[in-house]
Amino acid sequence: MVDDSTPHGYIDDKDAYLKRLRRIEGQVRGLHRMVEQEQYCIDILTQMSATTRAIQAVALGLLDEHLNSCVRRAAEAGGPQAQQKIAEASDAIARLVRS
Repeated sequence: MVDDSTPHGYIDDKDAYLKRLRRIEGQVRGLHRMVEQEQYCIDILTQMSATTRAIQAVALGLLDEHLNSCVRRAAEAGGPQAQQKIAEASDAIARLVRS
C-alpha cells in the first residue's frame, strides 16, 4: 500500500510552480486591466491565449510529476491503490484534453 503521507511529486519544484502561478496571476490581472481600458479585442485574445498556454504548461508539469511519483509508487506497490492512482491520472488527463 502507498503511504499518502509521502511528499507530493511536485514538492521539489514547489517554488518554481508558485513563481509560475504568480506570473499567471499577473497575466490575469493584466487581462482585467485590458478589458477595463477597452483595449482592442485581438490584443486581449492574444494575451488570453498566452495565459491559457501558461496554465496548461503548469498543468502538464504537475501531471508529469504525479505520474513519475505518486502513480509510479502506487504501481510499484500494486494492489487496489495502484488501480485507483491510474484511474485518477486517466481522469486528470481526460479533463486536461477537454479543456
